[in-house]
Amino acid sequence: MRDPYDVLGVGRSAADSDIKKAYRKLAKANHPDQNPGDSGAQARFSEINNAYEILGDKDKRGQFDRGEIDAEGKPRFQGFAGGQGYNQSGYGQSGFAPEDFADIFAGMGGGRSGASGFRFSSGGGRNQQGQEADDDILSSLFGGFGGGRARSSSGFSGGAGQQSAGASAGRGVDAKAEVAVTLEEVAEGRKSRVDLPTGKSVALTLPKGVVDGQTIRLQGQGYPSATGRGGDALVTVKFVPHPLFRVEGADLHLDLPLSLDEAVLGAKIPVPTLSGKVQITVPARSGNGKVLRLKGKGLPTTSGQGDLLVALKVALPEAAEPELDALMRKWREAGRPSPRGAAFS
Repeated sequence: MRDPYDVLGVGRSAADSDIKKAYRKLAKANHPDQNPGDSGAQARFSEINNAYEILGDKDKRGQFDRGEIDAEGKPRFQGFAGGQGYNQSGYGQSGFAPEDFADIFAGMGGGRSGASGFRFSSGGGRNQQGQEADDDILSSLFGGFGGGRARSSSGFSGGAGQQSAGASAGRGVDAKAEVAVTLEEVAEGRKSRVDLPTGKSVALTLPKGVVDGQTIRLQGQGYPSATGRGGDALVTVKFVPHPLFRVEGADLHLDLPLSLDEAVLGAKIPVPTLSGKVQITVPARSGNGKVLRLKGKGLPTTSGQGDLLVALKVALPEAAEPELDALMRKWREAGRPSPRGAAFS
């Protein structure tokens, strides 16, 4: 397996954003769907994804840079001669030479020559003489094989690093993406095309009751794993602002301008909705700010449909209207009651 930095063509000091940019470019160019008939595209694509699985994760990248995992993300053994974890004396992290182990094992029952006779049992960690096996000494010698002491069926304390690697090896890394949808798409339940950072493009069916900012999980659509199923795609839904409607939960809000005569005398007026225009009746003497509710003309919910709330906004003419001005002067001179009541007088 090649060095993941070489695979993505970036230096070891590359910023996370540069690594992500390089990955996206390579993944898109080498995606099998973009290279029909190229038998090597799948292998290149997998290698690119495996490299990003390490370098795209801060923890894994740090482990790789420190030599704790290899290019496949597997833990490097850091104990005996021939391994990666040597100290300056040429031996493992504990600093013991191989011949030292015989003396230590002898002290645990069996003599120097009896070191080869020492064995771990499956019955609570006792040796052949029935004495307790000193797990703490072994942990200090072997460095816990990664830090943990998860006992296997043979009584051997394995490393936590090996366990976590095994647990994560069967599943790829999750991929995050956003999709912008219109209110019309939400209302009609249309499918939206989502371009994932893995290079895939998938059709997303919006669930009923979806809200702005909701994250939808697409199983198996994330970064692939070398040994098991891929991770998931986490797609965040973003509503595109509408020129007419405001969204509050599943309800929509619309401001409807009215002329003065429509507000005073009433009128039938066509009103836009997400599914086409409908005609509403504005009652006579409708005050500014009065709200009319249109049932079921909002966004879909898990159990029904929201409403459309229409707020009436009386619009006065900008230019002078002599007849209207004369009528208003007549009203003022007649001493009509104030709509504000006694509290404002």
